[in-house]
Amino acid sequence: MSDLATDAVAPTSLTDAYIPEESKILDPSILDKTLIERMPNPVGWRLLVLPYKGKGKTDAGILLTKQTTDRESLATVVSYVLKVGPLAYQDDSKFAGEPWCKEGDWVLIGRYAGARFSLEDDAEVRIINDDEVIGTILDPDDIKAL
Repeated sequence: MSDLATDAVAPTSLTDAYIPEESKILDPSILDKTLIERMPNPVGWRLLVLPYKGKGKTDAGILLTKQTTDRESLATVVSYVLKVGPLAYQDDSKFAGEPWCKEGDWVLIGRYAGARFSLEDDAEVRIINDDEVIGTILDPDDIKAL
């Protein structure tokens, strides 16, 4: 009987430890899931938010480059709440009363708050702590980044 641990060749360098791209295992069960369902699920007291990229065009009608909108997105203070972790806003010592926000709300967060992740089409999402929400707003275009 073969033991995989003894049959496998130990990598000699960090580069050898990576598997080739073509060897990745496909999990067909996720193919029918929506992009939102495939996004990371925040754990504990964290929120998954999508930074607002803006309209891509100035009020004067000038189209902005992808580089400009990406830079604005990185430094944005406006985000859309996609998912809320199971323990978010449960700490009564910090959050007396109702939660500060919920899924589907537009919120203000710290300029560089949270851990950033890139998804399909280079879309960025962030996972932030529940207490990093500074406020809620109705319309993301009401806030101008400085």
